[in-house]
Amino acid sequence: MDDVAPPGADSGIPHPGEPHDRESTGSRLNRLRAGVLGANDGIVSTAGVVVGVAATSTSVPVIATAGGAALLAGALSMAAGEYVSVSTQRDTERALLATERRELAEMPDQELDELAGLYEAKGLTPDLAREVAVQLTERDALAAHADAELHLDPDELTSPWEAAGASVASFTVGGLLPLAAVLLAPTPWRVPVTFVAVVLALVLTGWGSARLGRAPTRRATVRTVVGGALAMAVTYGIGSLVDVNV
Repeated sequence: MDDVAPPGADSGIPHPGEPHDRESTGSRLNRLRAGVLGANDGIVSTAGVVVGVAATSTSVPVIATAGGAALLAGALSMAAGEYVSVSTQRDTERALLATERRELAEMPDQELDELAGLYEAKGLTPDLAREVAVQLTERDALAAHADAELHLDPDELTSPWEAAGASVASFTVGGLLPLAAVLLAPTPWRVPVTFVAVVLALVLTGWGSARLGRAPTRRATVRTVVGGALAMAVTYGIGSLVDVNV
């Protein structure tokens, strides 16, 4: 029950004089969620590489080189992907805001009627919806329409650089855990210690991602742990079959 927001916590209806902070809050949650998922990817992908290499080699330099390369490549790949993806999203947001500015300049009366209709559809009476629309339009017409119609804050657009930086940081932090575990554990215990460390980390990231997304925590945690465990099992099996033993 604690995963559900209390009734009335956020009606989505701005009041006159109330700051429009819904999108900035959403952006913060998205960054947190991206960080948790980035850490999860770093844990699983790096663990898969080091466990697979550890199955076929006892050489610390070989394991460290493979794990470090996997961590660096994964972090840079995620950063590039996030940058491209969020840049596309930002371009779309800017285009939507440009269209809204043009409509406000060319047909202000129709836009006011549209804004009032949006608030009326949220449950306000026609008179109150009109009053809210008028007051918010007088204060900042673009911000009012962007919030109610586009769910955007013109001053808080998504940043591709922030997304890329968060991806690099979270992936690196996640990837360092299995790399440290496999390098610091005694040779006979490398794989078991890494497996336990990764499972515990995946429990934390699975639970965290579910909490941030207000989803059932047990299902998300089990899914995350099973996926990571399967990845390690497959790579360990392949490494055992190769058995180079460098």
